[in-house]
Amino acid sequence: MRTEQTIRREAVTGAAGCMTAVLGALAGFAFWLPHGRRGLSGGFEGETNPDVLWLGLPVLVFGGIAASLAVFAALRGRWRSALTLVMAVAGLATFGYGFDVLAGPPNCASSC
Repeated sequence: MRTEQTIRREAVTGAAGCMTAVLGALAGFAFWLPHGRRGLSGGFEGETNPDVLWLGLPVLVFGGIAASLAVFAALRGRWRSALTLVMAVAGLATFGYGFDVLAGPPNCASSC
């Protein structure tokens, strides 16, 4: 039988998990912001790279969420969940490096 204390503890844990995910998303956005601004504001002759927005932003936001929830799960002693989330972060990082989602437009200072 679930007591009031158990229900309250589960509610606090759930709220803490949600706050952890929100903070992870904000951290991912904060990491994307300098790269996104450079990619969207243009490089050589005002050229932009929309992949920075369409690929880079979701990869970094979801990566931030997964990384923060992995730490949260590890602190709670849920090692399988933490390992699964770490593998998700590794997959997102592989995708990001493979498609170069933070690449800005070409910057031709002296030669192109």
